[in-house]
Amino acid sequence: MKAFKSRIRHIFAFSWRDLLISVLIFLCATGFCALLHQMADITDGFASPVYVLAVLLISRFTNGYLFGLIAAILGVIGVNYVFTYPYMAFNFTISGYPLTIFTFLVVSLVTSALTTKTKEQDRLRLENEKVKMRADLLRSVSHDIRTPLTSIIGATSAVLENPDLSKAEQQALLTDARDDAQWLIRVVENLLSITRIGNDQAQISKEPEAAEEVLGEAVRKFRKRFPSISVEVHVPEELLLVPMDPILIEQVLANLLENAVFHGETTTHIVLSVQRENDQARFMVQDNGRGIPPQKLHSLFDGALKCDESAPRDGKRNMGLGLSVCMAIVRAHGGTMEAKNTDHGAAFSFCLPLSKEDTRS
Repeated sequence: MKAFKSRIRHIFAFSWRDLLISVLIFLCATGFCALLHQMADITDGFASPVYVLAVLLISRFTNGYLFGLIAAILGVIGVNYVFTYPYMAFNFTISGYPLTIFTFLVVSLVTSALTTKTKEQDRLRLENEKVKMRADLLRSVSHDIRTPLTSIIGATSAVLENPDLSKAEQQALLTDARDDAQWLIRVVENLLSITRIGNDQAQISKEPEAAEEVLGEAVRKFRKRFPSISVEVHVPEELLLVPMDPILIEQVLANLLENAVFHGETTTHIVLSVQRENDQARFMVQDNGRGIPPQKLHSLFDGALKCDESAPRDGKRNMGLGLSVCMAIVRAHGGTMEAKNTDHGAAFSFCLPLSKEDTRS
């Protein structure tokens, strides 16, 4: 019973935003018909499809059925009272007119219902995708967390239980433990980000940020972890401000840079760049590694990709988690992401819209 009441409240939900949208669209339709009537007196048959279009738009841009149904009824009244002779009066005596009005009302109601139903299906599809993504991430991260933890426990236990180990052996074990701990931190950061994006109540704060500063911070942290890998950075001469959450975009760049090292295997040089492309900013990470196996390109961002199924499962072979997080962050910014092989390695790029109005939370 509660579910039924909740469903009814959702279907007939009222909001001032939806009311404002409905009024604006309906006034535009009425004004358009009035303009045609004044200029050419052709609205006696043209008004009906205009109001059907208005009902369609209102149903598309408002929530629930309420305003679509109201628009359908008001459209019937408007066509009869305002735009059918005699004007500014109701007339149901015209031959065939009651059937015409009834047909218009049915078409308007069906249009409203179908449009709202389509929106509901899209909403359910997105919710199912979120559930699937979370399940994939949980399966993916279970191995990523378990193996490094085992390694950390083994390394620290070896140091504590074997005091006769040489300084070099202790240093090697502690270095391995530190590297695994850093990997775990990255996994946890990815999980926190994907949880934040998947939370309907959370809002991604997008403000214009200097792209070169975000790139610089990502490269600075990367060089601390991988000093032997050379990184070349290219930024436009003019200041490029991109609406973004800088922390999340920095995480995308960090994931891509780390993947270039871990999964490029032979990577020694990385080129990181950003440039303006029309109304978008394109970020690109290119490496000189072994590239992406062609059969894997179609499933890079699904959250479950293994770089090499025959490779040892050392807890760092799964790049699906990081790439799926990258894709989720970029999509949350209203952007797109792609990957391809080049003549000298692999290239990952993503585009972010330069206008805040184009971004989606």
